[in-house]
Amino acid sequence: MTINAQIPYGAYWSTPHARWQGKLQHLHAIKFAAHVGKQELAKRNIDPSSFNYGVLGITIGQHQSFNGLGWFTNMLGAPQVGGPLISQVCATGVRCLENAVMEIEGGMADNALVATCDRTSNGPQIYYPDPGGIGGAGRNENQVLDNMQHDPFGGHSMLQTAENVAARHQISTEEQHDVAFRRTEQYQDALADDSAFLKKFMTLPFDVPSANFKKSVDTMEGDQGVYPPNLEKLKSLKPVLEGGTVTFGGQTYPADGNACIVVTTPDKAKEMSANKNIKVCIRGFGQARAELGYMPEAPLPAAQNALKMAGWSLDDIDAVKTHNPFAVNDLYFAKQTGWDVNKMNNYGSTLVWGHTQASMGIRAIIELIEELALRGGGKGLFTGCAAGDTGMAVVLEVTDEK
Repeated sequence: MTINAQIPYGAYWSTPHARWQGKLQHLHAIKFAAHVGKQELAKRNIDPSSFNYGVLGITIGQHQSFNGLGWFTNMLGAPQVGGPLISQVCATGVRCLENAVMEIEGGMADNALVATCDRTSNGPQIYYPDPGGIGGAGRNENQVLDNMQHDPFGGHSMLQTAENVAARHQISTEEQHDVAFRRTEQYQDALADDSAFLKKFMTLPFDVPSANFKKSVDTMEGDQGVYPPNLEKLKSLKPVLEGGTVTFGGQTYPADGNACIVVTTPDKAKEMSANKNIKVCIRGFGQARAELGYMPEAPLPAAQNALKMAGWSLDDIDAVKTHNPFAVNDLYFAKQTGWDVNKMNNYGSTLVWGHTQASMGIRAIIELIEELALRGGGKGLFTGCAAGDTGMAVVLEVTDEK
């Protein structure tokens, strides 16, 4: 399948990401995404009335999020835009991008906004009535913590899936710490020259609004919660599970933030591009599911399926980005493919700047585009895992006609 839909270069943005219970914990995720979206569209001279489709990705419930995309686009100043709310946990970003692309490929729209947002902080405490319970009593759920710690089918935690893969493929704590250290080193490149790389898609300093969005209450110079490279400190950490291999340094942390990306036709992409010489083409998508309890294995077959759709092999790829909630993810991918684990995830990844659920895939794709643009063009792969042992991937190509 040939995909015609494109991403206008520069028609995307991300907020800084903040460790949960940090500087963004008081903001309603959907309202916050609309607040930022209005500002970023204005900076790019993109009229909200130009969109005729949208998709909203969110995985953690917010007050009245039942109303979905329509509420978001109303606040954005685009009341004419309709579309779905999509939730596929960590794969939500790629799934939303695929949904928008297919809407354009099907001729149902010609200019779409993909909006992804989540707030893992202060997650909902949900009560489910149960008429069959003792005295009619129901059940409670902490939507964030309970689902991280307990797979409803297998009964295991997400951490256990990493341990399962580490055991099966003989991945040591030392290897995980080496990768975690390397990822923090790569992130330092994004901070070089006064965060020049981040400023390609992120407004910095970032004004943190009040809960009613009427004033600024704080400022962020960048992502909050990132630790500087320190291999000795990593080596001092002990595995979280007794007899295991994964330490707190070898896994990511929950975070808050949002990210958006525009998908449109080739003609409109050239009109909206911040650099008319740069073209961003989407070449393929892939999904897959690993064995129960082996979630970190899912990104590989998802990537293989995306490459197959594009007619490429991994040898054709110039840059790889992953959603890596565990260092185990990247080590497994590298061991199975031969890709150099130290050359994946240049400039940053979720292992470093946090696990924001819906928005982290879109931010990683944006970073992949910018990395390829800095190279003068090339082919890129983003792949990641999600709850339910699933994975999704996208491959894209950046060309620079100059």
